[in-house]
Amino acid sequence: MWEVFVRARRGVNHVHAGSLHAADAEMALRNARDLYTRRGEGVSVWVVRSDGVAASSPDEKDVLFDPGNDKPYRHPSFFEVPEGVGNL
Repeated sequence: MWEVFVRARRGVNHVHAGSLHAADAEMALRNARDLYTRRGEGVSVWVVRSDGVAASSPDEKDVLFDPGNDKPYRHPSFFEVPEGVGNL
Protein backbone atom coordinates (compact mmCIF):
# COMPACT_ATOMS: atom_id res chain seq x y z
CA MET A 1 0.00 0.00 0.00
CA TRP A 2 1.31 3.46 -0.97
CA GLU A 3 0.20 6.99 -0.10
CA VAL A 4 0.17 9.48 -2.97
CA PHE A 5 0.91 13.20 -2.72
CA VAL A 6 0.45 15.53 -5.71
CA ARG A 7 1.65 19.10 -6.23
CA ALA A 8 -0.75 20.95 -8.52
CA ARG A 9 1.70 23.66 -9.61
CA ARG A 10 5.10 25.05 -8.73
CA GLY A 11 5.26 26.95 -5.48
CA VAL A 12 2.46 25.10 -3.67
CA ASN A 13 2.62 22.17 -1.26
CA HIS A 14 2.12 18.54 -2.11
CA VAL A 15 -1.34 17.42 -1.00
CA HIS A 16 -2.42 13.90 -0.09
CA ALA A 17 -4.40 12.61 -3.07
CA GLY A 18 -5.13 9.06 -1.94
CA SER A 19 -3.76 5.55 -1.65
CA LEU A 20 -3.00 2.73 -4.04
CA HIS A 21 -1.59 -0.80 -4.17
CA ALA A 22 1.68 -1.50 -6.02
CA ALA A 23 4.49 -4.03 -5.88
CA ASP A 24 7.32 -1.47 -5.77
CA ALA A 25 8.07 2.26 -5.83
CA GLU A 26 8.42 2.47 -9.60
CA MET A 27 5.05 0.85 -10.17
CA ALA A 28 3.49 3.01 -7.46
CA LEU A 29 4.80 6.16 -9.14
CA ARG A 30 3.48 5.10 -12.54
CA ASN A 31 0.11 4.10 -11.12
CA ALA A 32 -0.13 7.35 -9.14
CA ARG A 33 0.60 9.36 -12.27
CA ASP A 34 -2.06 7.48 -14.22
CA LEU A 35 -4.66 7.59 -11.46
CA TYR A 36 -4.23 11.04 -9.92
CA THR A 37 -2.82 13.25 -12.71
CA ARG A 38 -4.46 11.93 -15.85
CA ARG A 39 -5.78 15.38 -16.81
CA GLY A 40 -2.41 17.07 -16.39
CA GLU A 41 -3.33 18.66 -13.07
CA GLY A 42 -0.02 17.85 -11.37
CA VAL A 43 3.60 18.88 -11.78
CA SER A 44 5.06 16.54 -9.15
CA VAL A 45 4.03 13.24 -7.55
CA TRP A 46 5.38 11.64 -4.38
CA VAL A 47 4.65 8.08 -3.32
CA VAL A 48 5.39 6.84 0.20
CA ARG A 49 4.89 3.37 1.61
CA SER A 50 1.92 3.51 3.96
CA ASP A 51 3.80 1.68 6.69
CA GLY A 52 6.44 4.43 6.59
CA VAL A 53 3.99 7.15 7.61
CA ALA A 54 3.78 7.97 11.30
CA ALA A 55 0.56 9.68 12.37
CA SER A 56 -1.11 10.74 15.57
CA SER A 57 -4.51 9.51 16.65
CA PRO A 58 -7.40 11.90 17.30
CA ASP A 59 -7.48 10.41 20.81
CA GLU A 60 -4.02 11.95 21.41
CA LYS A 61 -5.20 15.47 20.59
CA ASP A 62 -4.98 16.79 24.16
CA VAL A 63 -1.49 15.41 24.73
CA LEU A 64 -0.12 16.75 21.45
CA PHE A 65 -1.80 20.12 21.05
CA ASP A 66 -2.70 21.48 24.50
CA PRO A 67 0.89 22.35 25.49
CA GLY A 68 0.93 25.01 22.76
CA ASN A 69 -2.07 26.83 24.22
CA ASP A 70 -0.05 28.16 27.16
CA LYS A 71 2.38 29.91 24.77
CA PRO A 72 0.38 32.76 23.21
CA TYR A 73 3.49 34.19 21.56
CA ARG A 74 3.31 31.29 19.10
CA HIS A 75 -0.05 32.46 17.81
CA PRO A 76 -0.14 35.10 15.05
CA SER A 77 -2.66 37.16 17.03
CA PHE A 78 0.07 37.98 19.57
CA PHE A 79 1.98 40.16 17.09
CA GLU A 80 1.10 43.62 15.85
CA VAL A 81 1.56 44.18 12.11
CA PRO A 82 3.50 47.42 11.54
CA GLU A 83 2.02 50.07 9.30
CA GLY A 84 3.21 49.92 5.73
CA VAL A 85 3.65 46.16 5.74
CA GLY A 86 1.44 44.75 3.01
CA ASN A 87 1.77 41.00 3.18
CA LEU A 88 3.73 38.86 5.59
